[in-house]
Amino acid sequence: MRVFGVTGWKNAGKTGLMERLVADITGRGFSVSTLKHAHHDFDVDQPGKDSHRHRTAGAQQVVLASTKRWAVMTELRGAPEPSLQALLDQMAPVDLVLVEGWKRDQHPKVEAWRAAATNPLIAPQDPTIKAVASDTALELDRPVFDLDDTAAVADFILDQVGLS
Repeated sequence: MRVFGVTGWKNAGKTGLMERLVADITGRGFSVSTLKHAHHDFDVDQPGKDSHRHRTAGAQQVVLASTKRWAVMTELRGAPEPSLQALLDQMAPVDLVLVEGWKRDQHPKVEAWRAAATNPLIAPQDPTIKAVASDTALELDRPVFDLDDTAAVADFILDQVGLS
């Protein structure tokens, strides 16, 4: 499965870029899935719902299904967070998986960077970052795209993964 990441610090524009990339690349006829890393506690379930009651009762996994979608919720119950590869192994085959986050993993990435966020660039110290999407001009040893030029970033990613 082809994998390419979008990484960067908080408030760098990662999620907006991901959203636009998914729309652009699927609009070109490719199938795309996403994986998002969260550094905080999150819950896709709702207290009081049957599935939530199953989880809080101790279920390891709860599968929720309808005519529109299905979801699998897995409780770690003290087990370590799964690796990116372990999560990728659970995904259905698609043309491209876009990964948001996972700064320190070894898959190729584009870094989203905004000057106003005042965080340092990751790219100069990380060879897995193949390009930067920025809201300001930068002098780097790899391509720099305008953060809002989604088509150019998509072209770059598709070329990198062999889908151009």
